[in-house]
Amino acid sequence: MPEATQPVPPADNLVTTSHTLPSGEVYTAVTGTMVLREEVFSEGTFGGLRPKAEMFVTAYTLAGADPLTRPVTFAFNGGPGSSSVWLHLGVLGPRRVVMGDAGALLPPPYGLADNEESLLKVSDLVFIDPVSTGYSRAAEGEKAEPYHGFTGDLESVGELIRLWTTRNGRWMSPKFLAGESYGTVRAAGLADHLQSRYGLYLNGVILISSVLDFGTGEFNEGNDLAYALYLPTYAAIAHYHGLHGDRALADVLREAEEFADRDYLWALARGSRLTPEERAAAVARIAALTGLSEDYVDRVNLRIEHIRFFTELLRSRRLTVGRLDGRFTGWDPDAGREHFSADPSMSAIMGPYSAALNHYLRAELEYANDLPYEVLTSRVRPWSYKEFENAHVTVVDKLSAAMRANPHLRVHVACGYHDGATPYHAAEHTLAHLPVPAELAGNVDVKYYEAGHMMYVHEPSRLRQSADLAAFVRGEHG
Repeated sequence: MPEATQPVPPADNLVTTSHTLPSGEVYTAVTGTMVLREEVFSEGTFGGLRPKAEMFVTAYTLAGADPLTRPVTFAFNGGPGSSSVWLHLGVLGPRRVVMGDAGALLPPPYGLADNEESLLKVSDLVFIDPVSTGYSRAAEGEKAEPYHGFTGDLESVGELIRLWTTRNGRWMSPKFLAGESYGTVRAAGLADHLQSRYGLYLNGVILISSVLDFGTGEFNEGNDLAYALYLPTYAAIAHYHGLHGDRALADVLREAEEFADRDYLWALARGSRLTPEERAAAVARIAALTGLSEDYVDRVNLRIEHIRFFTELLRSRRLTVGRLDGRFTGWDPDAGREHFSADPSMSAIMGPYSAALNHYLRAELEYANDLPYEVLTSRVRPWSYKEFENAHVTVVDKLSAAMRANPHLRVHVACGYHDGATPYHAAEHTLAHLPVPAELAGNVDVKYYEAGHMMYVHEPSRLRQSADLAAFVRGEHG
């Protein structure tokens, strides 16, 4: 009878290739999975290290650079359930997706091009896929659920950052985090976690399409704040689709912000105490700013929920508008429904990024894996926020704690005017309530783009954002 064989413990599965930037510099790409292990103790006795997860990374390092001065940026997207493909092939990495833009999308199979504005010119890059996204998975025999929540996610991504930093001798390098969407929650939490758990202090945190306080964007009963903070985004989207005539976008946004911050919040707080004349004035103002009819605004009691807005705005044209990017439009099978059946902006970007990533890893980075690359998966749900029971999710306290402990920590915030997922005025509201001393206010830098959630799909915004990010990493102000 053949002798039983012991299972082979998982090992790192990394592939190294060499490439050249358009400017001539040589860089190394290392892509594949790294095994995370936990220390095991039984009744106080150390029992070794147990594999707990295999996390997929793609790291780019410039050849010949001094690790003592060369920055490194750890990047990830959000979801929860998103891989890092969007930042990787959209704006930061050395290659980028070619897909066209709103109103001028290219057909499949799309394309890849050199990213001449890649952040790799000024910083090494490490793209991280959280557990269950990309090719990242729980280790054999382990459950994935512990990583599908706020704390488990922070700890696993933080451990990967510590492990990569240690193995590659980068503790003395300037270090940055770059997160997008829920990745901004992760980045803000990690700034505090890396400091308190490992003593790993950062130079900067990049927050792209930021949402640090869920209370600013949740349309829950009794929370009127979200309605007001979304109003300028509604006005921007209405402006893009021609509902503000020839007015300049800056003028429309200024009016929307002033109304949202004062009269709108007052009107919502007054409720039934509004006189008929006051209510009529509020209805007319909201309708004019959002591009919706006065009848609709009156029927929803002055409160415009975001999915309803994206479905209603261009109903007369039999079109819906995008949540991630309100510049995109699409069709719904039922032009009378209240909530659209799909986000046309997500429909527009999913195909190009999926095709590009699956081709790029195999054909150019020479990494093969038969698992499906989970670009954006629902397998992480339900996502656990047990730490916030009976309270809304916020990491404002964690980011501010990291800034107070490390007064050299700088924060860059990138906002898209047409982003209906993480509205720019909500980010402004959150930053205005960041509990840091006045001396640290100058550590926060905010940039705006006439695009959506992934503002880099808009070519003028991509070019400007690339320059803004490079300037931030270089420590330039303005």
